[in-house]
Amino acid sequence: MRADPIPTAVGATAVLLSVAMMRLARIMRLRVAGDSMRPLLRPGDRLVVRPARRWHLQTGDLVVVRDPRQRQRRMVKRVVWRNGARAWVRGDNAEASTDSRGFGWVRLPPVVARPARRYAPADRAGRLAGA
Repeated sequence: MRADPIPTAVGATAVLLSVAMMRLARIMRLRVAGDSMRPLLRPGDRLVVRPARRWHLQTGDLVVVRDPRQRQRRMVKRVVWRNGARAWVRGDNAEASTDSRGFGWVRLPPVVARPARRYAPADRAGRLAGA
C-alpha cells in the first residue's frame, strides 16, 4: 500500500518549518559530555539551549559558556556570583568540574546561551531547574 502524499507533504513541511523557526530564534542543541553538572545533567543528555540575555542572568541560573582555554568548547555551568558584566560559574559536581575556580571570572558576553530543556533521554526529558 502506498502512502498518501498529502499527509507526508504536510509532515515534511511541519518539520522544515520547525527547523526554520529554531534557526530564526537562534535555538541550538547541545550534548552533555562530562560529569561536572551531576546529578542534574549526565553525560549523553541532550539539551535545547536558547541565547542568553546577559542582563537577565541571576545567581543560580544555568548557562552555556565558552571555555576560556579552548574557545570552540562549550560548557554548562551555574552562575554562583555576578559582579557587573562578569559572572563566577561553577559545576554542581565540584570534584569533576572545570570552572571559575580554575579560570576565574567569565565576562558575560562569552555567556553563549541558557539551557531550556532536556529532550533526551526520553525518560528524563523536560524543563531544567535553574534554566
